[in-house]
Parts: sequence; C-alpha cells; structure tokens
Amino acid sequence: MIKAGELVKPGSTQITKTGAWRTFAPAVEHNKCIKCSLCEIYCPESCIHQESGLFVPDLAYCKGCGICSHECPSKAIIMVLEEK
Repeated sequence: MIKAGELVKPGSTQITKTGAWRTFAPAVEHNKCIKCSLCEIYCPESCIHQESGLFVPDLAYCKGCGICSHECPSKAIIMVLEEK
C-alpha cells in the first residue's frame, strides 16, 4: 500500500524495470574490488549481486544514482555515461 506523499514504494524497481531511463551506469573494475560488499549493501534498489565472487549490477533495475560508486572505498565502481 502506498502511503500519502509517496509516488512509489521503496524497492519497487524489483517489480518494474527502471533502468531504461538511466543516464549514467556503474562500471565495476573487478581488479580494484576488495570485496567489501558495501556497493551491495548501500544500493537502494538491491540491484548489485555477487556472481562467481564478483559484484555485478543488474542494469535492468539500476537507476544510475551513483551511490554504489560513492560508497566504494577502493573506487572500483565508476559511473559512465550511457549512449542510447
């Protein structure tokens, strides 16, 4: 149930793919990653998951907010401009 003043429920991108309107996308430099999992923890849409020991964003659900990049202590995630 959506509360007064809310446009959508938090975490709603797990139901609705919102990655299409993103301008910037996270790019992970796996050789710099220290596997702290802060990107996965801080992602507001829970679209970063560990696959075969690597942290990978699911771009179908990523809004391009850049929080993962900002929170990464080793700067292994950079935000890159997407070409459409």
